[in-house]
Amino acid sequence: MLNQTKYFLGAIASIPFLPIMYFQGKKIKRTIPQLPEAIGTEGYEGQSSKQINLLTLGESTIAGVGVDQHKNGFTGALAKALSQHSQFQINWKVFAKSGYTASQVAQELIPKIKNFQPDIIVIGLGANDAFNLHSPKKWKSGMNAVLTGLNNKFPNAKIICNNMPPIKEFPAFTPLMKKVIGNLVELLGAELNQIVKNYNNVFYINEKLTFENWIDKFGFQLTRKDFFSDGVHPSKLTYETWAKEVANFILKNKKLELFMEK
Repeated sequence: MLNQTKYFLGAIASIPFLPIMYFQGKKIKRTIPQLPEAIGTEGYEGQSSKQINLLTLGESTIAGVGVDQHKNGFTGALAKALSQHSQFQINWKVFAKSGYTASQVAQELIPKIKNFQPDIIVIGLGANDAFNLHSPKKWKSGMNAVLTGLNNKFPNAKIICNNMPPIKEFPAFTPLMKKVIGNLVELLGAELNQIVKNYNNVFYINEKLTFENWIDKFGFQLTRKDFFSDGVHPSKLTYETWAKEVANFILKNKKLELFMEK
C-alpha cells in the first residue's frame, strides 16, 4: 500500500514532464541500435553425474540482447560460474522475450516451457514494467501470476528473482528519464521484496546494482559506458559480472541447499 501511495504521488508530480519524456524516448529509440536477441537457448556447463537443471526466464537481459549467443550472455555465464564452483553439471534453458512485462511472461512464456524440469529458476524482470509506467499494484499482479504459474508447474523448483535493473545508470537515458523511471523501478523492487515473502521457495536478490561498486570491487579500469552494449542493454562484461554475483548468492544461500541435496 505504501509503494502504491508513493507511485500515485510520483505520478502526479511527473505529469508535467510526460510530454518531454515521450519525445526523449522517441529520440532514444531512433538513435540506439536495434540489437537482436541471443541465439542458442539451451546448453550445459561442466561434466558430472551430479546435475542441476537451470531455467532462466524474463525480458531482454535474459533474452541476451547485447551478445550474439546465450553462452556469452547471462544464462551461459551463470551456468559456468555455478559449475566452476561446484561439482555439478549445469543444464540450462532460456525462455525470454525482449520487451515483455511480468504479465506477458506469465501469459505467454510459462505455458511454452515443456520437456524440462528445472531445479532452479532465475527470473529477470522489471525494466519493461517500469518503462510502461506500471504501478506497484499492476506489477504485483504480474509477478504473482509469474510466481504462482511457476510454483504450480514446478513445485519443487527454487526460484530466484534477480536484482532490479539499474535504470538510473543507463547512459542512453536523459536525467529526467533516469529520475522518473529509475525511481519507479526502485518502487517495484520494494514491492517485489514484499511479494516474495508470500512464497516458501522464492528468493529476491534485493541489492542495488551500481557499476561504481563493481569497479571498486573487481578493480576494473572502465567507465560506465563499458558496461553497456548500446546505452541500455548489458555488455558481455556486465552479463559475466552480474552472473558471477548471482551465482555467489545461490551457492552461499543455505536456504536453497541446491548443491547439497543431490
